Amino acid sequence: MNPYIERLKNGLITENPCFILMLGMCPTLAVTTSATNGFGMGVSTLVVLVMSNFIISLLRKVIPDEVRLPAFIVIVASLVTVVELLTQAYVPALYSALGIYIPLIVVNCIILGRAEAYASKNAPLLSVFDGIGMGLGFTVALTIIGLVRELLGAGTAFGVSVTPEAYEPIAIFTKAPGAFLVLAMIVAIMNAANLKTRANKAVEDCDGCCTACNAACDKKKEGEPE
Repeated sequence: MNPYIERLKNGLITENPCFILMLGMCPTLAVTTSATNGFGMGVSTLVVLVMSNFIISLLRKVIPDEVRLPAFIVIVASLVTVVELLTQAYVPALYSALGIYIPLIVVNCIILGRAEAYASKNAPLLSVFDGIGMGLGFTVALTIIGLVRELLGAGTAFGVSVTPEAYEPIAIFTKAPGAFLVLAMIVAIMNAANLKTRANKAVEDCDGCCTACNAACDKKKEGEPE
C-alpha cells in the first residue's frame, strides 16, 4: 500500500484515536454535545496536529533529545494560540461553545503522542499525512458522537430538526452521562463486530475483542487439569 494512503487509513480506521486507541477522551466526552461542536473541535485539533507534525519533523534533527518534549510543547502551544485567536475572531459562536477546551489542545495526548512517536522520526510529508489521518479520525469520531447525542437529546442534526414533532428528546444525552452512554454504545457495537481496541489489548490474555473473551476463557479452562 502507498505509505501516504496507509497513513490516512491508519488514522481513520486502524488506529482511530478515539474508537481504537481511546485517546483524547476529555474533549471527546466534554464538547460533543452537538455535531457542530464535535466537528469544530475535531477540525481545530486536525489543523494543530498537521502543522505540529510538519514543523517537528522539519526540526527533528535540530532539537536535542534532552529537551525534545518541552520543545514539542512550545511548538504545539504556539499553534494552538493561533487557532484559538482565529476561532475567536471568525467563529465566535464555536469559540464560546468550546471554551477552555481549545487551549487544552496543547496537552492533548494525541498531538504529543504523534509528535513523539512519528513526526520526530519521519520525513515531513509522511508526518503531514500522519497528522491528516489522525486528525480526520479524531474529527469523524467527535462528529459521530456529537451527532448521536444531538439527535437523541435534542432531535436535531447540525442544528436542524430532523425528528417528528411527536418525538420527545432524551435530555440525558445532552448532559455529561450521555457522552459516556454514547461512547459505550459505539464500543459495544465495535466489540460485536469484532473490532479490536488498544484498551482491550492491554489486558493480559485478551485478544482485543470482548465478545471473544468468554470463548477464550472456556477453552483455557478445558485445557487445565482438574
